[in-house]
Amino acid sequence: MAFKIDSVVAEPVATLTLVGELDSLSARVFQTEIEKLTTKSISTLVLDMEKLDFMSSAGLRVLIFSKQKIGVGLNIFIVKPQELIIDTLEKTGLHHSVTIVDQYPV
Repeated sequence: MAFKIDSVVAEPVATLTLVGELDSLSARVFQTEIEKLTTKSISTLVLDMEKLDFMSSAGLRVLIFSKQKIGVGLNIFIVKPQELIIDTLEKTGLHHSVTIVDQYPV
């Protein structure tokens, strides 16, 4: 399935809905959306991953990039990720840097 991203910004919260497969090519699109947020006053990034089927290491790098670019105080909520994505976050230790939830706001 092709990757699709929708974004809604209501400062200080940005919500990105990710659909499909986040691989090395689509990670560029994801990174571009994150870069757009650097000009906003964002303290919370909500990533709706309910319909994201796959996330490669390139997608994980963009998660790290978002903390670096937007700020270390950025709170990242990952909403309804697939089990495979949770497993990847846990294996890489990134689950310590994000909050995994069933819905946002929590």
